[in-house]
Amino acid sequence: MPTPADNCDFSPMKQIIKEDLRQMTVRLDKILHSIDDEGKCLLGELDQIKKNFLRIESSAATFYLNCYLSPHTDRYMDLSLCIQSLSDRRHGALIAVERNDSLDTLIQPGFPVGAPVTHSLLESIFYPGSPLHDGAVLIRSNQIISARNILPLTANQENERITGTRHRAAVGLTERSDAIVLVVSEESGTASFAIKGNLYPVITP
Repeated sequence: MPTPADNCDFSPMKQIIKEDLRQMTVRLDKILHSIDDEGKCLLGELDQIKKNFLRIESSAATFYLNCYLSPHTDRYMDLSLCIQSLSDRRHGALIAVERNDSLDTLIQPGFPVGAPVTHSLLESIFYPGSPLHDGAVLIRSNQIISARNILPLTANQENERITGTRHRAAVGLTERSDAIVLVVSEESGTASFAIKGNLYPVITP
């Protein structure tokens, strides 16, 4: 069965992930060979391995996010740039990207926008104090359909990455549809995306 990555041409990112995994394998092998050394404490090494793994996970999530988005919108790089900028500024955001399943019956509609997707427009919508910054933006193809939409919330209380209402909304919509939902935490600046009821951390190019 083909995977989303089969139709993606993001070779540089693939190579970065491969090299990071290779380096982690080498490091793990060194730790494995030194574990019997009673005079060596491995806690620092293991902590660094954990940090490296999280970084690799974020890189892989970015790769797959672009793969998932690219068949449904030409503006996936604008979305990536927007998420990076909002994350840097700690401006909370929630962006639902419709794919094959219609979202019309799953969200409470907000304010019509009807404008092309650009990272600058999205950033202005989520600027603190903007009348449209609460709720979610709905994107269909290359258009911002509406803002201030209300998404269904997940009842999942077990995922430690679901830290607030935006995350619950992102996961909730993707439990009911094949949508991709991008979310930025206002508290931490963490950027993530939700798909099929799961939440993944994201970095952008």
